[in-house]
Amino acid sequence: MMQFQLRTSILGGALLVGLSFALVSCVSKETTKIVEYEGPLRQAENMVMYRTEKEKMKVILQAKKFNEFQNGDQEFPEGLYIEFYDDLGNKTSTLRANSAYFFKQEYKWRGRGKVEVINLTEGQQLNTEELFWKPDTKKIFTDKFVTITEKNDVIYGTGMVANQDMTNYKILNTSGKLEVNE
Repeated sequence: MMQFQLRTSILGGALLVGLSFALVSCVSKETTKIVEYEGPLRQAENMVMYRTEKEKMKVILQAKKFNEFQNGDQEFPEGLYIEFYDDLGNKTSTLRANSAYFFKQEYKWRGRGKVEVINLTEGQQLNTEELFWKPDTKKIFTDKFVTITEKNDVIYGTGMVANQDMTNYKILNTSGKLEVNE
């Protein structure tokens, strides 16, 4: 009788091992997808960046939050403030936006939200909801509604191209209030 029980448990164990191999070989093989990370590679908070040329201050950029992506694009989701300086180190203009994005491949900046450019030397102020800046050409432009306030004049329009310091600008579809001296 003992011999029978021993054979049953050996036979049962062999059957169990055989079924285990059969079940394992029936499991479908899943291929793993490689998921590419698209989020920021670098992040910073409350940052200040300085750009100088020949030991002279040219630009100071301040931002509450900064994200840099793998392709070199940069995002400033909580806004930025930039000060521009002339060759003598005098602050000439400022730019403020509720959010901003730098497109590295195009070498172009985009400011959105309440965008404000102030030319301190000429006493001009530009307001719009979206503005692009090309540092290599030193041009700013938009196809959105703009308001330019000068000492005695207010000019409105849709679409604009200008030097980054607002010394020369062209507004498309203009309207406004101009003071004429007689």
